[in-house]
Amino acid sequence: MSHRRRPQFIKCAPLSRAIRKEHTEILVHTGQHYDPKMSDIFFKELQIPEPDYNLGVGSSSHGEQTGKMLIEIEKILLKEKPDFVLIYGDTNSTLAGALAASKLHIKVAHVEAGLRSFDQSMPEEINRVLTDHVSNLLFCPTETAVLNLKNEGITSGVYSVGDVMLDALEYNINIAEEKSAILENLGLTSKEYLVATVHRASNTDSFKNLSFIINAFCDVDIPIVFPVHPRTEKYLKQYGLWNKLCENVKVIPPLGYLEMLKLMTHSRKILTDSGGVQKEAYMLGVPCITMRDNTEWVETVKDGWNVLVRADYEKIKNAILTFEGAEIKNDIFGTGNACEDICDILNEHF
Repeated sequence: MSHRRRPQFIKCAPLSRAIRKEHTEILVHTGQHYDPKMSDIFFKELQIPEPDYNLGVGSSSHGEQTGKMLIEIEKILLKEKPDFVLIYGDTNSTLAGALAASKLHIKVAHVEAGLRSFDQSMPEEINRVLTDHVSNLLFCPTETAVLNLKNEGITSGVYSVGDVMLDALEYNINIAEEKSAILENLGLTSKEYLVATVHRASNTDSFKNLSFIINAFCDVDIPIVFPVHPRTEKYLKQYGLWNKLCENVKVIPPLGYLEMLKLMTHSRKILTDSGGVQKEAYMLGVPCITMRDNTEWVETVKDGWNVLVRADYEKIKNAILTFEGAEIKNDIFGTGNACEDICDILNEHF
């Protein structure tokens, strides 16, 4: 049984394909991401089977959201009696799935285990740490993740398998190239524009941070394509920044995975506060400017393809103008066989 939310769909698609060759998979969609624009398209594009259960939890406070999911997931587990509950990433859905399963003595397998930003103010960090401590199988995307777990005394059931997002990216990149006409539609030339995404609460909920980011975008003479998350749009309008967006910042609605993949592949640089986007930028060999104080993907920074600039006007602007990726790129996320390896390990534990 697997359960997940929108960004996790990208990770689940290749793994679902591999699991279903030998096992029955029951898909639970918690509905934590409640905007149909940001959910339905993912199922269609990534050829993910329709969920067996859709909890439709929607948006509310962290406690209420996690509590509702816990109640509903427990009911499903009691009914379906799975051998394993497979969870992805670091969302409230992830934690709810892990808690519900462990309380019922059902084995938990955590995909993307061992990530740490060492910032306790991030809800994702709490979710990651707690989930890892109740998981039976921990599938780590990088060697750093294995080390993080070891430092917390977790050594049993830990496997370094590489990153399932690399499997997804390699599977989808040619499809994106063929199917997406995003560059033509937006009148863009390959490598002559930047892509920006901003959705993290520490940036969207702060007038100061969001205005520094928007001002930096406007004060460089390079086209920036900015797919705007619904939450970000709400705050941009609330803070009076929506009308300040200037001509070089091309605001577009959120994109599906394939459109976004093609847009990122052909961009000169990527500006983001998203963990997943930092990683995809690295995999695509596109320099990444991360508008955060820290990152759970420290390897991308160490390898010279990612730079942390916080929500700092000067640093963002400077990085846009001067930051370039390193000469070479290492296989820090494995070789694109994570899904097969995870399935082999799961098979050993049935």
